[in-house]
Amino acid sequence: MTRGFLLGKFMPPHAGHQMLIDSARAMVDQLTILVCWLPDDPIPGPLRLQWMRELAPGCRVIGHDAIVPQAPEDSDDFWPIWRAIVAQAHPEPIDLLFAGEAYGLRLAQEVGGRFVPLGARILGADQDGLGGLSASAVRADPWSHWRWIAPPVRAHFTRTIVLHGVESTGKSVLAERLARRFDTIWVPEYGRAQAEVHSVDMDEADLLLIGAAQSATIAAGQRLANRRLFADTDALMTAAWAEMMIGHAPDALLTYPKADLYLLLEPDVAWIDDGTRIYGDDPVRARFADISRNVLIDSGVTWASVGGDWDSRFTRAVSLIEDLAPPCMTSGFDLAQESE
Repeated sequence: MTRGFLLGKFMPPHAGHQMLIDSARAMVDQLTILVCWLPDDPIPGPLRLQWMRELAPGCRVIGHDAIVPQAPEDSDDFWPIWRAIVAQAHPEPIDLLFAGEAYGLRLAQEVGGRFVPLGARILGADQDGLGGLSASAVRADPWSHWRWIAPPVRAHFTRTIVLHGVESTGKSVLAERLARRFDTIWVPEYGRAQAEVHSVDMDEADLLLIGAAQSATIAAGQRLANRRLFADTDALMTAAWAEMMIGHAPDALLTYPKADLYLLLEPDVAWIDDGTRIYGDDPVRARFADISRNVLIDSGVTWASVGGDWDSRFTRAVSLIEDLAPPCMTSGFDLAQESE
């Protein structure tokens, strides 16, 4: 059996890492990948470990979270420490040690095995097939490197915008229109499908199912979206519905991941009965609107009010979304610099 080994922070994993892993995997019978992290890393280590296990099926993917020297100049015991770390992760003899950086040669000498400099970056970025792509560059501007980021990682860098508000305020139409404007996808309201298939009469179990289904669909959409994902409501709106329907919002509806921005659509347009809408009387609609607003306030999320005619709503929504800063995170680095 031929055994291979590689390590890195994979912060985040990108196409260069994927090429390294896929090439290494094709050259050995068993590939071990060590994912290293520190407590203050800008992307949590357990999340990166989860990504790597998805991106490297069939490999032995191990996490390492101990605080240890990150460069030879940090400690005279740097290499003995890392030799012990590798031995613990890979107790069997290592045949091939893979890396895209010059550190791999010394590491191979320390732990045994032949150094295979996949990626050619030890020869200079000009000879890198991906033009010097690095995790630090991806972190600094994920959206500019979108094509090189795998779906599970894209979800982390996707901005999610939720259309929130009472019935008949144009959430679905606006979500679809915004998705076209920003060349991405949108998630419809699951609760509407539930009402159409079953009934508008719902109990707590129905509402909990709606919240779970809506949240799961949003999470799936974040992997497929083009930088931004639009959703016609999320579990916070389900919580508002619960207040109206059963008199309280179950705690479970308030615990789902929150969006980056909520656009609260004001009920200053006519209510239209489409067969699934039930709160059309003005006093009841006003109460529902107050509950919907208070859910956002109490949750501490970022939100903005959107009102007026349909075109005014679209124009204001576009402006708010364009003002929403893209993700950016930077940090220093360590042993596996560009393999971070």
